Amino acid sequence: MARLGELERAVMDVLWNTPEPVAATRIVEELPREHAPAITTILTVLDRLGGKGFVTRERHGRAYRYSATTSRAELIASTMLEALGTTNDRRSALVHFAGSVSEEEKALLRELLEEAPASSSNA
Repeated sequence: MARLGELERAVMDVLWNTPEPVAATRIVEELPREHAPAITTILTVLDRLGGKGFVTRERHGRAYRYSATTSRAELIASTMLEALGTTNDRRSALVHFAGSVSEEEKALLRELLEEAPASSSNA
């Protein structure tokens, strides 16, 4: 989620934690107090997030309600894949990643890799 600034991440956290579309005023209410800027600031952040493709909006009366376009897990996965795509040495990056996760996470990765269908791309 390196593509998101601190306030953008805080806004996305509210959207990810709320199953239905959310009004900007509710986002302000849900933000931790240290992140509680003016409604105009939140509207600007939502507009930027929409431009980046992270948020959609739908008209609800005279205002808009906002939703995340992707789940937190999908965004993290795409960020990881994007980062891997920036190197010619994917193996080293994966080795470093595998060495930094817990034994429990390694076991989960092994299990998921066993279940995953074969990929046609080269790593």
